This record gives sequence, structure tokens and C-alpha cells, in this order.
Amino acid sequence: MNFAGQFVHRCRWSQGLGVHPWTAGTTWMIAALVLLTACHGASRAADETGHRSSIAVQTVSPDAIDPEATTFPYPFPVEFFETTVQRQKVRMAFMDVAPTAASNGRTAVLLHGKNFCGAYWEPTIRALAAEGFRVVVPDQIGFGKSTKPASLQFSFQMLADTTREFLDVRHVGRCTLVGHSMGGMLATRFALMLPERVEKLVLVNPIGLEDWKSVVPYRSVDASYAEELHTTPEKIREYMRDSYFSGRWKPEYEKLIELPAGWTRHPEYPRVAWCAALTYDMIFTQPVVHEFPLLRVPTLLIIGQQDRTALGKDSVPKEVADTLGDYPKLGRNAAAAIPGATLVEIDGVGHLPQVEAFERYRDALLGFVR
Repeated sequence: MNFAGQFVHRCRWSQGLGVHPWTAGTTWMIAALVLLTACHGASRAADETGHRSSIAVQTVSPDAIDPEATTFPYPFPVEFFETTVQRQKVRMAFMDVAPTAASNGRTAVLLHGKNFCGAYWEPTIRALAAEGFRVVVPDQIGFGKSTKPASLQFSFQMLADTTREFLDVRHVGRCTLVGHSMGGMLATRFALMLPERVEKLVLVNPIGLEDWKSVVPYRSVDASYAEELHTTPEKIREYMRDSYFSGRWKPEYEKLIELPAGWTRHPEYPRVAWCAALTYDMIFTQPVVHEFPLLRVPTLLIIGQQDRTALGKDSVPKEVADTLGDYPKLGRNAAAAIPGATLVEIDGVGHLPQVEAFERYRDALLGFVR
């Protein structure tokens, strides 16, 4: 008997029991609808289960880290600033650390390098907070815990303006600006665009002290992306050891590669690799070295003398590569170009003096910002 026949039969049966046909009909209709819904849901669940079973389950390594680094610990609480950039919603992660000594009423803003995030600034944050500084540490868009956009026209101007917007929301006016590596290029651009917002500028082994595009062949974003996709934890370690630490590697340096290595193990790593390719192009094509004479803020250069970081060294003959990344020479040239700049050279140290020689680095930093 079909559903309609069953419905009429049930109504007549109920009427024989003295139940009003309308009441009986309604009751049985509701029951039938519930039954049909349950059957449909079971069928749909079976279909979805069958569909899911046909899709290979991609396992995630326990030490993999997702593109927004949600499982990666930072030394201080992380908050997020939300904004719109080029018609897309993005979030900028940041730490805002209060002074641990009597406040001096000043704020220090720390800008990370390309292969880093805000977390590696921890010793510097603690040193500045102990001097009475409020310390604000953003992860730039495309880095650390911040959004990894699928499509963004990266420029130092855009990053500087987004940082300015973020500082406005956090009620940061004039600040001491500290930039390391790529963060040094960004800090320089910020100081050129907004000199009234920069009380003092500190550049720690900044990249961009030379214009690589004048000697190194251009590498397209697609080529950079393809190369990034083949990055491994071992290659990251090898690059840092050779370029940053003069061929030396210590167990404590492993912390520096934990995040980028974890990204390479995650199935969504291509999102990170794409942003890395876009920002490589930004660094290569947007030098700041030619504008050093235009800086009008007190500037300190802290230069580890064994640093040999340079983009594209693997794309040129050895005799050309040997001339690139000569930080003793580059640091002195930059100090001569920046009006009134102070240069502190730290011997026996590479790209990260704040890691290799923290006390000497700290003394130079605090002596200047005081």
C-alpha cells in the first residue's frame, strides 16, 4: 500500500475508535513527515559518509603548524587588529606589552624580519619593558599569526600604512622604531613616509643595504613560489646556518626554525609559500638604500660583522656572489648616507646579534634609546 493509501486507511481506523478524522489525519501526517525526514536524513548521511569515504584522509604531522600559527606559542598574549586591505578582510596579530618598571611614557615598536615573527623579539621586549617602555610587536600581514592572503599586492608602503593604521587604533603616537632584517627595510620606509611618528630609528642588520636588482637576475613570483614549495626544514636550517651564523649552528638556534619548519609540514603550506614568494619580490624590487640620505630621524645601525645575507647569491657567478652581503662595508656605507647616524659594529656576530651577542646588542640598543 502506498503512502496515500496508508494515510486514508489510518484515518478510517482512527475514526472507528472514535477519534475525529481531522485529528487523526493530522497526527498521522506529522508522524509520517517525521518518518520521511528521518529516512531522508539517514539516506543523506549514508550518501555523505560514502562520499567522505571516497576522499583520502590527509593526515597532519604532530609537529605541523597551520598557516596562521594557531598552535605556535608566543611569549606574551596575542591580540588581533582587523582591517580591510585591497578589498579583503585581514587580521594583524600583535603583542602589546606593558612596562615592567616605572613607565617612561614612551612606546617601542618592533618590526620582524622576513623569516621570523614577533615571538623572536622576546628578550628585546623584556629589556625594553624593564626600561619603562610599552612594547608593541605586530606580525605583518603574510607573516607569523597574521592573515596569509591568497592575493595581495605587497609593498613596503602598504605594510607601513597598515602598521600606521594599527598604531592609530592602539593609540600609539610617536614611537621608537626597531627593525631587524626585512623589518629594517620596513622601518626605513615607515620613517620616510611618517617622520613625525618616529622618535628614534634602530636598524638591526637590516637587509636592503644594497640594490640586488642591479647585479642579480630577476626571479619571477612563479619561480620563487615553485622554489618555496620545495623548502624543507633541513634547507631552512642550512640557509640560516650559512647566511646568518657564518656556518655555525647551536641547539638554541633550533627555536628560530620551529615555525617555518612546521609550516612546511602542513598540508596548507602552499598558502605560506605564496606569501613568501610575493614578499621576496617586494624585497627585491623595492630597495630603500637609495633614500637613506632622506631620513630625518635619529638613527642607530647595529651591524653584526659576519653577516653575509643577500638575495640572489645563488643566481650569480661566485666572483659576484662573494661581493654581496658584505655587511662591514654595507653598514659603514649606510651610516655615511644617513644624516647623523650612529653605527655600532659587533664583531664575531652574524645576522642576529640579538641572539648571538645579546648583552652587547642590548647595551647598544638601550644606550641609544635612553
